[in-house]
Amino acid sequence: MAKFSVPATLRRAAWLTLPACCVVLSALSGVAHAQLGDMMKSAPTGAIGDISGMSMSSLTAGSAGNAAGVIEYCMKNNYLNADSATSAVKDKLLGSVPGGTKDAGYSDGSRGVLSTSNGRQLDLSNTAAMKAEVKKQVCDKILAQGKSML
Repeated sequence: MAKFSVPATLRRAAWLTLPACCVVLSALSGVAHAQLGDMMKSAPTGAIGDISGMSMSSLTAGSAGNAAGVIEYCMKNNYLNADSATSAVKDKLLGSVPGGTKDAGYSDGSRGVLSTSNGRQLDLSNTAAMKAEVKKQVCDKILAQGKSML
């Protein structure tokens, strides 16, 4: 009987560990969303951009050029993996923009300024106002948006 109780205990522990990991990851994601939401509600205009009243779900690049620029910024600053798939999204977006890297939206984005579709701006380069985890989530969201634009 003792031989079977150890594997059963291990199976039970493994089963319990998996949901705990998922809960922790979910909670971390929620913290980052909550932090961005709180920051957006309380930030004065200009601190990180004019983003008061916005939520993570409403953050979208206002143009393909800006999305490409933000993706470039995120890759350079290690918020996104600078792999071939991410670079391909950025390059395809940039290829669809008249003027390419001379586009004002791309220029802003490559400096870390997300210009949203409703005319507001979020400055990802302001390191004091926004934690890295929140910046990473914004970068992930813009990359997903960029993929959907292709």
